[in-house]
Amino acid sequence: MDIASFVKHKRKLVKLTQPALAEKAGVGLRFIRELERGKETLRLDKVNQVLQLFGYEVGAVRKTPESDS
Repeated sequence: MDIASFVKHKRKLVKLTQPALAEKAGVGLRFIRELERGKETLRLDKVNQVLQLFGYEVGAVRKTPESDS
């Protein structure tokens, strides 16, 4: 699941509208809409502000080359 789908799914689980999520996270409504649409260039600090409401954050994850699998 990508971040866009994850945020939209979590938002709907807790029955928040996009405007309500934006207010709770301290970001703009436009940011929430762009995040849920999967815009590729978003500020990571703001993405983490939103994810923090659900107990998550984006961080560095070691990528294992497919040949090592």
